[in-house]
Amino acid sequence: MKKSITVVIFLLLIFGFTGITSCKSCKNRAEEEKIEQKTVELEQMKSLEGEIEKNVYPLPTSAEVIEMLQELEVGYIIGISNPVANSKKYFSSRARAINLGVYGADLSYATLYNMNQEVINYLEAIRILANELNMSKIYDETLYDRIKENFDKRDELVSILTDAFNETYEYLSDNDQQPLALLVVGGAWVEGMYLTTHVSEAAYQIAGIARVLLEQKSSFELFLEITKPYIDDPDVSNFVSLLDPIKKVYEGLGTSLTNQNIIDITNAIGGIRSQIIL
Repeated sequence: MKKSITVVIFLLLIFGFTGITSCKSCKNRAEEEKIEQKTVELEQMKSLEGEIEKNVYPLPTSAEVIEMLQELEVGYIIGISNPVANSKKYFSSRARAINLGVYGADLSYATLYNMNQEVINYLEAIRILANELNMSKIYDETLYDRIKENFDKRDELVSILTDAFNETYEYLSDNDQQPLALLVVGGAWVEGMYLTTHVSEAAYQIAGIARVLLEQKSSFELFLEITKPYIDDPDVSNFVSLLDPIKKVYEGLGTSLTNQNIIDITNAIGGIRSQIIL
């Protein structure tokens, strides 16, 4: 969430600056003018904060999640991702948005493991869906060229992919398609979790997997929170309902995971994912 951190710092700097200028001006103004000025400044800050926050991808991207898998030295599994051929059977905006997120996670998975042909395949799948959602410019040949040039630079790859997700979310948000933007985020989260729980036939035996899954609990709760203003949208409501199995598992967790917890998370995510990629 580097971009989010940048936003917070940016807002703090502006707030500090306005506070300094207010202090200087207060010497030459009446008390009422000070109060009015401060009120205007705070309103401007709230407005600015809202404008910035709506254009920031609200969760850790799948690239950042998959980077954790690399840190655990978990190998790449061929065939685990959503088949590219499926991209041609998503006809509704809802299905396209969700699976744009799914394929975004799959692209991150292939990219961070230097699977060149898989990267090409998933970029093509994404282009098909992005074109239908009028976002073909984000996932053009330039993106593949940048990925190819930085195959050996993992941090740069994460940055490139994260920027692409940010641009996707920003485009949809700016074009009054916030429900679709949330579906993209949700699809990416589900696929990232699916990849994490299926990196091995017994993920709970891999040291560190429990930590990764537990860290995603806060991301999941945040996702549910940001969907609340749009829960009357039938597509958002339907998607959130699909997440009930993982919601129930997470609600029963403590500060650590048992093997059974991981199995329950794995089963819940597998069931949800099977419904969204069909």
